[in-house]
Amino acid sequence: MDRHNQNTPQDPARDGAQGEPERGAGPERPIRRRADNGDLVAYSAEEYGVRKDEGLGVIKPVNSANGILFLAILLTIGMGGLVYFVVQIIRQDAWHIAGEVWWVFPACIFPFAAAWFNYFKERKAEKLRKAGNLPRPVE
Repeated sequence: MDRHNQNTPQDPARDGAQGEPERGAGPERPIRRRADNGDLVAYSAEEYGVRKDEGLGVIKPVNSANGILFLAILLTIGMGGLVYFVVQIIRQDAWHIAGEVWWVFPACIFPFAAAWFNYFKERKAEKLRKAGNLPRPVE
């Protein structure tokens, strides 16, 4: 018999849910991460926000709402330049240029959309963590 069938009684100890629920854990499977103070805290996916890792490379990842907002604004300025470029192509009737550099459009639009999406996701997570009195995850 399938243990994950809704009609089958489940063992609460199987998933580590013994006793009281973990601090900050949501209805779905919690994301367990260390907080600023070093405690292990269970965050729901919405409370966790954007991916936070140790940044094993030379450059540390930007994952605070303010840092992502800064990057989104920079990309918005870049998109303004792209829009200006498109307007100039239309004004000068130089459509052959667009055929040579078509790859610039998706290459600019994707990071622009991802930056704003991640900003709003992290902003929502910050508000949920503040409302639930949860510390910010650091890893």
